[in-house]
Amino acid sequence: MKFHAVLPALALLGTTLFLGCSKVPLTPRTPVPAGSVVFRFTRAVRGPVELTLDGARIPVQQSPKGAISLQVKGLTPGKHRYFLTSQRETFSPDMGELDLPADKGLYQVTLAQKLDSVLYGKPDPLPPAEGLPGVTAVLLK
Repeated sequence: MKFHAVLPALALLGTTLFLGCSKVPLTPRTPVPAGSVVFRFTRAVRGPVELTLDGARIPVQQSPKGAISLQVKGLTPGKHRYFLTSQRETFSPDMGELDLPADKGLYQVTLAQKLDSVLYGKPDPLPPAEGLPGVTAVLLK
């Protein structure tokens, strides 16, 4: 494959990604409070969204009409490992490590894509999330 054939494809891909994500603010409108993390999705998600934080499943207050962000409150400063998953969407990054400072919160732009899959029957219900003391997670419109 020649370089001159690859360059237009890369330019088209870059433009598509830029235009597709241009509606999502890269910085929050208001500062994120200390002890909080906001995962801002690139598109509305229907959920249910599952969050695992530091090895514990966190109960997520779901929104029946969809949501554009997930706000997690009550975190202590320091490093936290997370994993996001859903039956209807995929996320990128879906897992990682957050380094939460003591004086402010974090804002993370997260790519969300609809996941079309065919399931026959109903999936087994998950056990209730055990959570972490003082940590809450809410999907927001």
